Amino acid sequence: MTHSFFKMVMITAAIVFPTGILSAQTYNMPSEELEHEGTWLQWPHQFEYGVIYRNSLDDTWVAMTQALVTGEKVHIIAYNTTEQARITNLLTQAGVPMANVDFFVFESNDVWVRDNGPIFTKDNNGDLVIEDWGFNGWGGDYNFNHCDPIPSIMSAAIGMPLIDLNSVMINEGGAVEIDGNGVMMATRSSMLSQSNPPGIFSIRNPGMTQAQAEDIFTQYLGVTKFIWLDGYFSIYDVTDAHIDGFARFANGNTIVTMSNADLTYWGLSSGDIATLFDATDVNNNAYSFTILPLTQNDVTTAYGLDLGYKGSYVNYYVANNVVLVPHYNDPNDATANSIIQALYPTRTIVGIDCRNLYEYGGMVHCVTQQQPIAGISGIQEHGQGNRVRVYPNPFSNEASIVLDSPIINGQLFVYTSMGQQVRESQIVSGQQFGIYRNGLVNGTYLFKIETGNRTIRGSFVIVD
Repeated sequence: MTHSFFKMVMITAAIVFPTGILSAQTYNMPSEELEHEGTWLQWPHQFEYGVIYRNSLDDTWVAMTQALVTGEKVHIIAYNTTEQARITNLLTQAGVPMANVDFFVFESNDVWVRDNGPIFTKDNNGDLVIEDWGFNGWGGDYNFNHCDPIPSIMSAAIGMPLIDLNSVMINEGGAVEIDGNGVMMATRSSMLSQSNPPGIFSIRNPGMTQAQAEDIFTQYLGVTKFIWLDGYFSIYDVTDAHIDGFARFANGNTIVTMSNADLTYWGLSSGDIATLFDATDVNNNAYSFTILPLTQNDVTTAYGLDLGYKGSYVNYYVANNVVLVPHYNDPNDATANSIIQALYPTRTIVGIDCRNLYEYGGMVHCVTQQQPIAGISGIQEHGQGNRVRVYPNPFSNEASIVLDSPIINGQLFVYTSMGQQVRESQIVSGQQFGIYRNGLVNGTYLFKIETGNRTIRGSFVIVD
């Protein structure tokens, strides 16, 4: 299909492998735990892998939609209008309320929107943008001709600015995990492999060094500290050890993972396990750890196929008022629910049957992508926003906030990226004024300036 009728809104990032901290426009990726406008799903279809494949996964997508619509919008990507009608019928028959469901007709190769879809971030003004990172089918394992352009097509369809990073870096959403305070976890195997192990296609970014990758992530995700694991290669894991299968951040100060024995079973080395459990936050404080089990038994699909390996519960998805947890018809489903409920006591835990999906290598987090709300960290904003720039950004001690027009007696508030206010309000006037570190630790911060009936918002990063 063609998309020429869309009006493209695009901002092109003209950099290649930067060195050193960049002081140009920077972006901040909001935590998944903050409020969503909605969740994006790419619905299974028959055009790449057949009708049996599609039919075996429909129930999982219906269950995710049914749970998500209670607290946010669900944006469904359908392959064509015929598929849209089929999906609508499935949801209607299941009694899913349709008020929070909308459809976008984009061709896709498969269902893995976490990896091929957009990453939503906020610019220095606090405005949402779509980042379109390169996608090459996990190093060339699978077709990606339809999936790769989806972020740019989506940008045009919803009228949101696009940051085109296709020439900058191949990066899959499931390969990065952020704590919301400036720290990122990732595996080298899933983004920095420079050669293909026998029988495996893994190369994403030939010639890129770890330092170059870190500079890119600092500019485009707003992270300043990195927890790197070597990862692994396996013919059973096309992602080459995506971090979201075995280690996640929760509540800004916790790492959710597996026991040492289960991490070893999953494929991690003893060195990686030590690095994970020794990890510290942006202020060098140790993380708390929550341990989830694997399934007690090897996973068997809903139609009776024994897959021969156990399932992970770490690949859950945090939505506005529910947490979608992978279920496998296993005794440990209930155990995982209880542990995750303790992490998110104000959200409802909903088990999603992932047995058939797991046959193809993924779970709930792999097939969902959050779209944050506009504004600052879920704080309700009112009035019209002015344009604002912080320079330099990142900075170590002080920077300037520059507005398009002067203000009088505005109130400046500063928050962590998790929405916690960290500085008493101060009165600011003029078109340019300073912002100072004054005891703030390294990390990403958000600010708003309230003046009359207007709210001006932006973000900055502090690094030593």
